[in-house]
Amino acid sequence: MTNIEDSPAQQKARDARRVTLLAIWVDGIVGLVKLVTGIIVGSAALIADGIHSFSDLVTDGFVLAATHYGSQDPDHDHPYGHGRIETLATLFLGSVLIFVAGAIAWSSIERLIAGAEIPPPGVWAMLIALLALLAKEALFHLTMRVARRLGSKLLEANAWHSRSDVLSTGVVLVGLVGTQLGHGWLDTLAAVIVGLLVGKVGWDLLWESGRELVDTALPVPQQEAMRELALGVPGVAGVHDLRTRQSAGRTMLDLHVVVSPRISVSEGHEIGNEVSRRLRQAFPALTDLTFHVDPEDDAGEGDPSRLPGLPLRPEVERALAWRWAELPAWSWIRDLELHYLEGAVTVVACLDEHAPLDSRETTERLEAAAADLDWFSHLEIRRLAPLSPSS
Repeated sequence: MTNIEDSPAQQKARDARRVTLLAIWVDGIVGLVKLVTGIIVGSAALIADGIHSFSDLVTDGFVLAATHYGSQDPDHDHPYGHGRIETLATLFLGSVLIFVAGAIAWSSIERLIAGAEIPPPGVWAMLIALLALLAKEALFHLTMRVARRLGSKLLEANAWHSRSDVLSTGVVLVGLVGTQLGHGWLDTLAAVIVGLLVGKVGWDLLWESGRELVDTALPVPQQEAMRELALGVPGVAGVHDLRTRQSAGRTMLDLHVVVSPRISVSEGHEIGNEVSRRLRQAFPALTDLTFHVDPEDDAGEGDPSRLPGLPLRPEVERALAWRWAELPAWSWIRDLELHYLEGAVTVVACLDEHAPLDSRETTERLEAAAADLDWFSHLEIRRLAPLSPSS
């Protein structure tokens, strides 16, 4: 029964652990049977294949350790989680597959060159090899099904490692049959073909894991789907600087959401929250999403932190107070709203509802007094609404 308190990462680790423990039992039994049978019938190929199956136990143990540590929750030293451990383990398994591929082809060519004689193994030895092949093939499909359900590249790599054992056992089986019929050269031909296939799988795993380590983005169609979904949220005027990266089946996303410049901070933030909710529902692999709310579309203008900044409220208020203190309107200003747009500051002066001032004339006089400020855009006057009577 699933523990309702388990996090998705913990559930994933538990499922991965179960299928890997099954793999350990299968690899151990299959390797032992191959080794004993090879010794009895005097088949060097079957003995080597048994040793190859035992080598799977090492990688199974590695998968167990990587899955355990890679699924741990983020901590102080790893705020984005430990998923890269799984990526590194996948790189290791991809390298092992390439090594196995070369070993299969090289050992077969060596046997051919050396002209090694292998005695007829007998039907029962071929039957054992066939049963071992079927067992590892079933393990491959089971592990691959779990890997795809969990989105685990590491389990997928281990599944292909099991498939490499299937292929190598197939080579041995062809060699046993060929030896039984007096055609030992079939063993070499099959081994070379299998070696190329296994090497291709290993290279694909190395390539995909390497792309994760260098923070390769999601495919363009997926990024565009994310962009269109975000643009469909009410209040979103634009989306830019959308960036994605992947880690062990997880996706991380950063994006800038453009909203109306005159809404409140809290409304803009809630619009961003809704964008985040919809993206997480549509893309379950999203585990880390950061949005930045923009009051205007500044795409392509560079990092704002590297550009000259505008004065913040304390400096703005001091500058305006020095210029407006002698004007009649100054005593009636109850609040200032600041809007940072198009590289300048728009000031909204909120006047007391009872201010005996003409809004147009007041605006002209205040603007003229602040005209020397290079960051000042223009002034808007707004009268505060009367307070509703308390109930």
